Amino acid sequence: MSKHHDTKSLWLGFAAVALFAMTLPMTKWAMGYRPDGSYGTALSPWFIAFGRAAVAGMLSAVYLYAVKAKRPTRSQWRILFIMALGNVFGFPIFQGLGLLYVSSAHAAVFNGILPLLTAVMSALLFRQKPSFGFWLCAALGGLLVVSFAVFRTGTIVLHWGDMLILLAVTLCAMGYAFGAKLSQSMPAPEALCWMLVLALPITVPSSAMTMPEHQVSALAWSGFAYLSVVSMWFGMMVWYHALTLGGAVRVSQVQLLQAFMSIALAVPLLGETIDGATIVFAVAVVAVAFVGKRMPTQTTQMNATEAKTI
Repeated sequence: MSKHHDTKSLWLGFAAVALFAMTLPMTKWAMGYRPDGSYGTALSPWFIAFGRAAVAGMLSAVYLYAVKAKRPTRSQWRILFIMALGNVFGFPIFQGLGLLYVSSAHAAVFNGILPLLTAVMSALLFRQKPSFGFWLCAALGGLLVVSFAVFRTGTIVLHWGDMLILLAVTLCAMGYAFGAKLSQSMPAPEALCWMLVLALPITVPSSAMTMPEHQVSALAWSGFAYLSVVSMWFGMMVWYHALTLGGAVRVSQVQLLQAFMSIALAVPLLGETIDGATIVFAVAVVAVAFVGKRMPTQTTQMNATEAKTI
């Protein structure tokens, strides 16, 4: 990989992460979060999950028609199906449900494990072989965010909300890894859009069934709009393109920053506070990401039989 492509992929990854960092606060807005920690009458996590995917799917259909995209092959449809399970359904649904029990800052720390999980899945599924130094940095980054969660909660026992958020992050990492793989044979924007279009037969009727019957505030709808257009569509297009240029193992390190961006944004958007411990952990994770992205990686070529099984 050229130095130019490496730098470009990291900058694109950073831009996507900055957009994603707004996802947790915007989800809280959409669910009617109040500064006192309660929820008003707004949108349910189920409608938010299905509705944002439905809107993004419609935008994707327009995009695919405009660029005259080729229909995916049978093997590509299989990968798109796995991507949809992780990024269209799994992550939004379980994250929304988890946010009913934990704060945005708490969930953001768990999201910091995404780079480690994405790297592990990419390495195991697609024969990417990071160096020992990279794995050390990834493990240290994951350990830092988990330690931060333990420090904040005062217990090592995962609560119901923790388990929901962790499940969401795991499914998201699976989708990211398969998305990067598919983008090697299909333009990244088209891979994203076909995934969302594939889910439309489920997301559209599900959105209609979970549509709120009560009046919803403009603030809640604005949060939903951001989730639909930016988090679910535009930000994902940028992210998949970055993964294609730089490789999922390397670029995923940049996502270590997302947890702390989300925490910082929660201050003006949700009224949360940041203490000294948050700053210390943030600096430590940034340092790990900085070192980790410089560690060498290599990819072992698959033979034809192995490639067909993916």
